[in-house]
Amino acid sequence: MTNYQPSLRGFSVETLSCKDITSLEEMARQARINVLTMVALAGSGHPAGSLSSMDMYLMTYGVANLTPENCNNVDRDYVVVSHGHTSPGAYSALAAWGFFDPLDAAANFRLCASPFQGHVEREVPGIDWGSGNLGQGLAAGVGFALAQKARQHNGRVFVLLGDGEQTKGQVAEARRVAVKEGLSNITALIDYNHIQISGRTENVMPADVRALWEADGWGVLECDGHSFTELYAALRDGASDGVPTAIICHTLMGKGVSFMEGIPDYHGKAPNMEQYRQAVVELGGDPHFIDEVRPRRGNPLPLGREVPPAQSTLCVGEPRTYSPTEKTDNRSAFGHALADIGARNYEKKGGTPLLVFDCDLAGSVKTDGFAKACPHWFIQAGIQEHGTATMAGAASVAGVSSLWADFGVFGLSEVYNQQRLNDINKTGLKLALTHVGLDVGEDGMTHQAIDYIGLLRNMFGWKLVVPADPNQTDRATRWAFTEPGNVCLAMGRSKLPTLVDEEGLPIFAGNYSFEYGKAVKIRDGKDGAIFALGAMTWRALEAWNILREKGITVKIFSVSCPLHIDTEALKEACSTGAVITAEDHHYQSGLGAATAFAMAQEHLFASFLPLGVWRYGDSGKSDDVFNHMGLNSTSIASRVEEVLSKK
Repeated sequence: MTNYQPSLRGFSVETLSCKDITSLEEMARQARINVLTMVALAGSGHPAGSLSSMDMYLMTYGVANLTPENCNNVDRDYVVVSHGHTSPGAYSALAAWGFFDPLDAAANFRLCASPFQGHVEREVPGIDWGSGNLGQGLAAGVGFALAQKARQHNGRVFVLLGDGEQTKGQVAEARRVAVKEGLSNITALIDYNHIQISGRTENVMPADVRALWEADGWGVLECDGHSFTELYAALRDGASDGVPTAIICHTLMGKGVSFMEGIPDYHGKAPNMEQYRQAVVELGGDPHFIDEVRPRRGNPLPLGREVPPAQSTLCVGEPRTYSPTEKTDNRSAFGHALADIGARNYEKKGGTPLLVFDCDLAGSVKTDGFAKACPHWFIQAGIQEHGTATMAGAASVAGVSSLWADFGVFGLSEVYNQQRLNDINKTGLKLALTHVGLDVGEDGMTHQAIDYIGLLRNMFGWKLVVPADPNQTDRATRWAFTEPGNVCLAMGRSKLPTLVDEEGLPIFAGNYSFEYGKAVKIRDGKDGAIFALGAMTWRALEAWNILREKGITVKIFSVSCPLHIDTEALKEACSTGAVITAEDHHYQSGLGAATAFAMAQEHLFASFLPLGVWRYGDSGKSDDVFNHMGLNSTSIASRVEEVLSKK
């Protein structure tokens, strides 16, 4: 490889010189050899798309203000790889620009515990977003661009996409938001090689790619995706045209290798050794290069960069206390706290912006107060949940705090994979789910989010808070913005009583401060114990009163963190000999399941009864729906008596 590398960052030259082009072509030649080497050594991967995208990768990483020195900072440009299966191309291009030793990637691709995974991940320096399903990359890029705009930073965002993913709905969602929000700082490059796994794109699912982007208001340029001169000119023009710009890069699948060019088979097929050597010779390389690289595989294993969970740095203010005479819903308490936090931080010099995303539900999810107080930080994305989930997550790792509020069935059930990718990418999204559980009442079974705990239990980084009343909601909301990583607040719709102790004082006020994972004992007893999830606590309290009149006393624990069972509280509960859980969630995947699992882990023994949702709910008034499910206070008291009679 030539020792000369062009200096192109920020479009520092008007046009490429002959020397620049010669250098880039040599970098591309060697990078293509590295692609073939890593795929052949691993015995799997996606070589042909990596070869067709190679020149796009080299030019994009060449002009972007993204360097080995600044790649961990927020004040820079961002590059998103949407077609993450072309990771060999991305790794080889990053190595060519000095982000790491190219032999580390070539030798350790797809090796267990190596950062150079089969699809791009953030552990690799220079990779800003771990991919996954095709179609999500543009939404991540829009999230980065929104963060740049909110921070008033003039950095750019580049998103590289494949042509097969152009038919995905999430791409269209992101396109529309980019135009609506005036994101002239984003450029998309499309590897238009006409081939996807199942064959020609025109046969698999035809689409007029240019027309799609133009219809949504993007500027569209076209170029030869293998001409560095044309790529540079298109990128430079796209950076100065004042609108979001898409560059359709006409490329050849398997570029540079005769038996791969234009052949769908090599979309995801590694060459054998004979084919590898032929390909390397065609590229002007040494066919025995792989023999030099092979001994480095896992010896030693390269270390990726440490990616900590995103951290928010907002002033969260002082909690508001709701008196026993006030009856409001948790979502309204959340909305008041959010608006207060927004107002305290809005456009303060040197402060951290807080972006709040909404999907046409501001009045219902109570983000309307924030929208009025902080209009420049409010992102109305319309009914486009998949794109919004990714945008909000990506924004949180680009120097802003972000929150998305939506109904439970939309903000998690519908976009489960997007929230899973947020978990993988260690974002700092604050997700406010309203209308969870059976408390949607008349909206019926399609809108009753009875699976949100189970879905989040499948992940590894999310924290979940299901507050019991407005006071705990206020404090949990403020806490969430001090906590690194992804936090979900889950709330119902109905108005709730303010929970009080036996002296009539608010339980979640005064000296109380929210502590993640702690179950709060609000009543004592000796005959058994009830763990009540969130808003089920007041129903459990009514059951406690019914039981007390019969001479039965039980402990009542209010549980707000079902993903983190309080073992000390559980030990105390088990000491009574009977434990009952109460939740308006699927009992086999929610608090009941988590409690039973914790009891088994801690070798705790007691009679156990999980009360919860055991079928899809009815459409009717909230109290009637709870009654039909056997989750009203009378039913809870009756079931507790049954358990105690069998102790």
